[in-house]
Amino acid sequence: MPLGRPSLSPLHILKLVRHLPQFAKLFWRLFRDRRVPLRAKAVLVGAFVYMLLPMDLLPDILPFVGVADDITVLLLAGRWFLSLCPPDVVQEQVKALSEEAAGS
Repeated sequence: MPLGRPSLSPLHILKLVRHLPQFAKLFWRLFRDRRVPLRAKAVLVGAFVYMLLPMDLLPDILPFVGVADDITVLLLAGRWFLSLCPPDVVQEQVKALSEEAAGS
């Protein structure tokens, strides 16, 4: 497997699902942070608008396949969003979330 490509093994998917609440918190904190560029925030807004629109590349009527395009758009938008955020801001927010989790 080439470097930089995430594995889609069942174990990796389970880890991703388990960490979804933390990702959601991180994305929300970054979205509210004034240091994050507007174009990064626009990527997330665009992904959520795509999910809410009744038009899809693949109709949601099709089992699994219909939802796959929504999931793909969200995953790609999430990666793109993080790549557009200043790395120091991302690290700061990750550290703050870790400290909050340790304090709980």
